[in-house]
Amino acid sequence: MATLTRFSRQPWVFARVARRSLATIVPGRQRQSQTLIEKVVQNYALDLPPGKAVKAGDYVMIRPEYCMTHDNTAAVMNKFNSIGATRIKDNRQLVFTIDHDVQNKTQKNLSKYAAIEVFARDHGVDFYPSGRGIGHQILIEEGYAFPYCLTVASDSHSNMYGGVGCVGTPIVRTDAASIWATGKTWWQIPRMVNVEFKGRLAPGVTGKDVIVALCGSFNKDEVLNAAIEFTGEGVSTLSVEERLTISNMTTEWGALAGVFPVDDVLLQWYDKMLAKLELGVFAKSAVAVSTLPSHPRINREQLDKVKVARITSDPDAEYSSRLVFDLSSLVPHISGPNSVKISNPLPVLEAARIPIQKAYLVSCTNSRASDIAAAAAVIKGHAVAPGVEFYIAAASSVVQQESELAGDWDALIAAGAKVLPPGCGPCIGLGTGLLEDGETGISATNRNYKGRMGHPNAQAYLGSPAVVAASAVNGYICGPGAVESGQARPTFEGHGPVFSVVDGDAAASKTSIPTSSSEPLAPGFPHVFAGQIIFTPQDNLNTDAIYPGKYTYQDDITLERQGQVVMENYDPSFAGVVADLVKAQPPSTGSDTTKRGAVLVSGYNFGTGSSREQAATALKASGIPMVIAGSFGDIFKRNSINNGLICIESPELVADLTDAYAADGRRGHGGKNGELTVTPGHSIEVQMSTGDVVVTLPDGTTKKYLVRPVGSSVQELWTCGGLEGYILKSIRAEH
Repeated sequence: MATLTRFSRQPWVFARVARRSLATIVPGRQRQSQTLIEKVVQNYALDLPPGKAVKAGDYVMIRPEYCMTHDNTAAVMNKFNSIGATRIKDNRQLVFTIDHDVQNKTQKNLSKYAAIEVFARDHGVDFYPSGRGIGHQILIEEGYAFPYCLTVASDSHSNMYGGVGCVGTPIVRTDAASIWATGKTWWQIPRMVNVEFKGRLAPGVTGKDVIVALCGSFNKDEVLNAAIEFTGEGVSTLSVEERLTISNMTTEWGALAGVFPVDDVLLQWYDKMLAKLELGVFAKSAVAVSTLPSHPRINREQLDKVKVARITSDPDAEYSSRLVFDLSSLVPHISGPNSVKISNPLPVLEAARIPIQKAYLVSCTNSRASDIAAAAAVIKGHAVAPGVEFYIAAASSVVQQESELAGDWDALIAAGAKVLPPGCGPCIGLGTGLLEDGETGISATNRNYKGRMGHPNAQAYLGSPAVVAASAVNGYICGPGAVESGQARPTFEGHGPVFSVVDGDAAASKTSIPTSSSEPLAPGFPHVFAGQIIFTPQDNLNTDAIYPGKYTYQDDITLERQGQVVMENYDPSFAGVVADLVKAQPPSTGSDTTKRGAVLVSGYNFGTGSSREQAATALKASGIPMVIAGSFGDIFKRNSINNGLICIESPELVADLTDAYAADGRRGHGGKNGELTVTPGHSIEVQMSTGDVVVTLPDGTTKKYLVRPVGSSVQELWTCGGLEGYILKSIRAEH
């Protein structure tokens, strides 16, 4: 029985036996030094030249161990069907989890979920229905994310798998369709960053505080588009649950992976998990022990393989940067408002007594059993403050069951918490309990971008489960020490952590200065991109701002409609401004080799955030064929490449526009007249072969820049209409 509807903890009793390709080192082979991550990727890379050792920066074709999609499975199904694919290449590679919009009981949404389940059954794909939990948590519980494996998901928080020594990295919907059809997709191995933990956390300080402080301390893109390896003496002092939280939010920190080592702490955690699994089977079965099946992925054989084949980075492995963070110097930290780049010691905000109206203990980041227990320990004997709504949702049905047995779940309910089903819900801005206009909330989730959890005029903060519970009790942002209790609670001074960059220049490692060169152009690829400049003077303009979450799972929304709502959370007037600029463009001729439209210029880390590909398709649909920025979030850039939106980096152009048109000459404060979207009246032409850029000002004067031309692979995807067209071309070639 290959396809399962999984409600209980023992669905795997009937499951297929999994195959797994743990990374191994071939004895006696002379090889280049590699990091742990590079060694794992080596085992999943295809068609490498003999003796080739993969390194950061390499473009490789990968065949991941598993590929997870969630509610967006419906959209991937549409892509899969539209490219003419009829069969799944390897159904054992795929996992479907329903978790995002599970509160939506409309017939339309229920029909979508039913269609996903039918598709899974027809193709023999593992399926986890609404109510089973959040996909990332399921992949940990069910062993799809496992030490030394490469597991991908069409969701930005697949970084979480690094908490168990698995290289987890996000892909996008079109990549998922490619994996369904061919078993593989492309990946550029990110630059490597080593983050060393020293010391150990003080009582009352958690893994959530670690990652919130990391995001706020190293907030100059030190890890942007990097793969992080966590090392140092402090790692062994962190629980696996804390590691999962830290790895989960390396996404918000800007990284593409955040991997902890496989050590005795992790292996003992798996031993306990395996004991629970075996106990659950034995308690419910009268069958002889020798005949009982083992879990297909978490079993003694697999764990023994990991224990024998321990893999570490080579002593001389190369890292673009090494960061050091002293855990012992950390006090609880709060992120926000409305940015993970802003973090403050809890005592500072506690003194400000910032009132809240909503509190949230939900999401894949901090809704495991240990998190719920921490919140329950604070709230027992108290009640949620008047005027505050406290929402709770377990990361999975397994977690909820464990918390119920421990009495923690009922303690939260008795205090007045409102229960939501296991799923994403408020974290993604879906369902009950969203922040209203003017409200303030504190959440144990991973993102507090403007408008993500509700109204754009709301204020969202992030904190640990204990801090969220304490804030819910007192009605303002505070720690457990501020809640009356007969027990002694830790108190903290209001200071920041001790951290440093040991070596490596973060800015230099992200980009290099382009030199004059000529790139051959593929047939059908435009020679020139041209149009009027539209400037958004903002760094870290995220995907929630570009394409609001409320539209993300409307799978029948048209491209035209996407273009009409683009940037709605950033500037509601943006789409209209673009439309006016596009209308003013001269008409193209049949022989025209110039691609015209509005050219968007923005700041650094453009497109950071979630993996929603509509952030790229909506910009393109609005009439923007090219985005120029100081740098890009890698997931957005990947979505753009896959959908034919050209991305170019030009820090010089961004700096000049910032000096000339941003308020106070700084990004983040709008234009000089307070406008969020600036139309300076500049026209631009980008020569795609040479990278020469000419900007013409309203008075006719010109300024020239040089950018790196896009390569042949990007050009080919563009001429095919994106990755979907490329896959279709490949399928047809096979037949």
